[in-house]
Amino acid sequence: MYPIQEPRRSGLLQVSELHQIYWEESGNPDGIPVIFLHGGPGAGASPQSRGFFNPKKYRVVIIDQRGCGRSLPYAETRENTTWDLVADIEKVREMLGIESWLVFGGSWGSTLSLAYAETHPERVRGLILRGIFLCRQLEIDWLNEAGGVSMVYPAQWQRYLAQVPPEKHGELVQSYHALLNSPDRATALAAAKAWADWENYLVCFEPQESDEDAEKSLAIARLENHYFVHLGWFGDGRGLLENAHKIRHIPTVIVQGRYDLCTPTRSAWDLKQALPEADLRIIQGGHAASEPALSAALVRATDEFAERLA
Repeated sequence: MYPIQEPRRSGLLQVSELHQIYWEESGNPDGIPVIFLHGGPGAGASPQSRGFFNPKKYRVVIIDQRGCGRSLPYAETRENTTWDLVADIEKVREMLGIESWLVFGGSWGSTLSLAYAETHPERVRGLILRGIFLCRQLEIDWLNEAGGVSMVYPAQWQRYLAQVPPEKHGELVQSYHALLNSPDRATALAAAKAWADWENYLVCFEPQESDEDAEKSLAIARLENHYFVHLGWFGDGRGLLENAHKIRHIPTVIVQGRYDLCTPTRSAWDLKQALPEADLRIIQGGHAASEPALSAALVRATDEFAERLA
């Protein structure tokens, strides 16, 4: 990865009466514009995200989506849908005076990248997608209901399960929704910690116990659950695969870890069938973009686009 540079500019953009989103720019102000869309929903972007892009060739724009990271208010689910986030990306583009850009997103960021590209294809010069998540029921069930990845990590699954009464074990996502939005702060924080710990365990090929406290877990747990309960607001004919024909002309690279337990390869394969011209690159790795094999593949993709779009 490239050396991490400090932002040249940053700020908060008022995108609604309720929400302000954090934005920053780094790299070459005259370079190829690229926007980095983080995962989650609710994870926020880290400074390391800048390292995927050659700072001499790219004008790197990074945002924290509504309710997470440095955006305000924290962990807020009101006025927070996929289509609100798509509109926010356009507001950032317009504010920065960018005509069109490369869009880079991993995990939930791949979902949002596709939703944005299908809504505004004329603004997208290319797509780099990692760890494909299409926000379908089968993917949500794989993560957060019995019979999916719970069969790989049964001990950790029991910790996730322990927050929910036995009679509710058949509807875990809905049960967690009630817990995470409980008026009792202690209940909400305990559920947030359990939800985030379970997912954190799945992210890396070599699993690691999370050291995040419950407050830091609240945004990703509450926002992920909020989006999962609503199936990403794709249930009205706006499904990503159904609308993929709108973006078949956009150059696309898909980087997928073969052993990704968060977003299994099946989704990347399904996307490739909908986008036959896309370049699917299956890497021997897991989910986290920080894994050496995955980060190398992503940097290779941005370097290729830098030559292609120059």
